[in-house]
Amino acid sequence: MNELAIVIPVFNEQSIIVRSIETIMAELELIDALNDFELIIIDDGSSDSTWGVLRDKLCPAHTEIRAVRLSRNFGKEAALCAGLEIADARAVIVMDADLQHPPSLIDKMYRIWREGGVDIVEAVKRSRGNESKFSSFTARAFYAIFSRLSGVDLKNASDFKLMDRRVVDAWKTLPERNVFFRGMSAWMGFERKQVEFTVAERSGSVSKWNTLSLIKLALTSIAAFSSAPLHLVTMAGVSFIIFSFVLGMLTTIQHFSGVAVSGFATVILLLLIIGGSIMISLGIIGEYLARIYDEVKLRPRFVVSDDTKADATILD
Repeated sequence: MNELAIVIPVFNEQSIIVRSIETIMAELELIDALNDFELIIIDDGSSDSTWGVLRDKLCPAHTEIRAVRLSRNFGKEAALCAGLEIADARAVIVMDADLQHPPSLIDKMYRIWREGGVDIVEAVKRSRGNESKFSSFTARAFYAIFSRLSGVDLKNASDFKLMDRRVVDAWKTLPERNVFFRGMSAWMGFERKQVEFTVAERSGSVSKWNTLSLIKLALTSIAAFSSAPLHLVTMAGVSFIIFSFVLGMLTTIQHFSGVAVSGFATVILLLLIIGGSIMISLGIIGEYLARIYDEVKLRPRFVVSDDTKADATILD
């Protein structure tokens, strides 16, 4: 078993992968107390030459690197799961390949873990860097909503973490197919310590996350950690019943008072509001049914097609 493993998911990173990995390797080699380590790079079905660079250039140059290729693009969360399944070390660090997670922080995280008493060393964002105001606002809004619904505080959280072996083993017992790494690692608990970092400029690449994929991740994470939206559907139904009862009483009073009951536009408006609420409620229920459907199929989270240090296999 190695002392430390670094899990790095990559997707279409041919332009920066060599620079990123060489930078991370240089930082690891500067850590005097670190006797042995392994870099586990998970290629999440890249369509460019990322895999070729990993297999033909980086792996032959560094025996510490193990490159694993998934059979298609399963998503970053699945790629992280693959890395954690494969990692065989006393401590495992998860980080991105674009150098926005500063490799210079690895030494500090490793020393904190070596001192003992801490199972997770998590890097939290002191600043979000050059992120647009809209992206920053939506991220903060999501984490505020997620925290309120689930009770798990992810303010300024990132995927950049060091996890002790027993944390990784506990992670591997979680069977979910709809994975939200930040939320699940926070949900597990354990003793943890935070270190701050400033998000660096993205190194020679653009974000692989688009608006649709971010919305999908947000829906998955909320559905995986909270049933509150389902309770909101019930509360909305109760509210409409109360409103309908009050409106019915007013209509009855007006009728016996001899006041003409009018309001065709009001009736149409109420029908539209109620109809829209029903459709939204059905959509919320549908989201939860979709998550249940994904879980009961029991398909693996990912499929491995190539591994520079093992035969191709299926992992879940």
